Amino acid sequence: MNVKISFQDVSKSYAVKTGTFTALDNVSLDIFDREFVTVVGPSGCGKSTLMGMAAGLIDPSSGQTLVNGEPVTGPGPDRGVIFQQYALFPWLTVRKNVEFGLRLANLGKAEVRSRAQRAIDLVGLTDFADTLPKALSGGMKQRCAIARAYAVDPQVLLMDEPFGALDALTRVQLQDRLLDTWSKDQRTVMFITHDVDEAVYLASRVIVMAAKPGRLLKIIDVDLPYPRTEEIRLSPEFSRIRGEVWRSVYHQPAATSAA
Repeated sequence: MNVKISFQDVSKSYAVKTGTFTALDNVSLDIFDREFVTVVGPSGCGKSTLMGMAAGLIDPSSGQTLVNGEPVTGPGPDRGVIFQQYALFPWLTVRKNVEFGLRLANLGKAEVRSRAQRAIDLVGLTDFADTLPKALSGGMKQRCAIARAYAVDPQVLLMDEPFGALDALTRVQLQDRLLDTWSKDQRTVMFITHDVDEAVYLASRVIVMAAKPGRLLKIIDVDLPYPRTEEIRLSPEFSRIRGEVWRSVYHQPAATSAA
């Protein structure tokens, strides 16, 4: 498989009053083309820092991040970023929110309309295309944010706790919706979460991080077929993998180097 994202011995340190805080310590990781990877770990393990490096929002103190074999030097249209906060323009409809990034790309009106509509259809918001965000549920707002990211045709989706603020039922529904969207128009996905069940349900591999300093602890293969279903979620094999991830996250060995 082709490597899509490559973290090569990346570290990130910050100066603090007491000295230096190491957010990430020599992390090396390859994520492959069209792979759905989730990243879990305790608070302070550098999950968001790692994703920020892939997005071009954070520069490593040492090492480098590559996308498609090219060093990441800043944000780019080849990477769509989705955060927990929807960041929608409240005065724009779903359609206009999704079209926003496309208009910045100086595309023709017909192309903007077509690509936006395709993304809206993909996330199941066809009937709400002309609705303002204030009339949408939290889950629908997040689907709009996903559509906006998809519309600019990124090769990579970087998702930082996108469902973290939603209630449990909506969260499960959006997990299924996201996988359905991914199966139709596969992109490479790096998805950060604190939720172990979510991590296992979505991913082909779960990346477990450790804290103090942030480092790669373990990679766990999720050998479960797609499409993922309720039956899979309730299966003994899912429970076994979930248990392995849970133990890796919540029963971690002590750090071997100073933070």
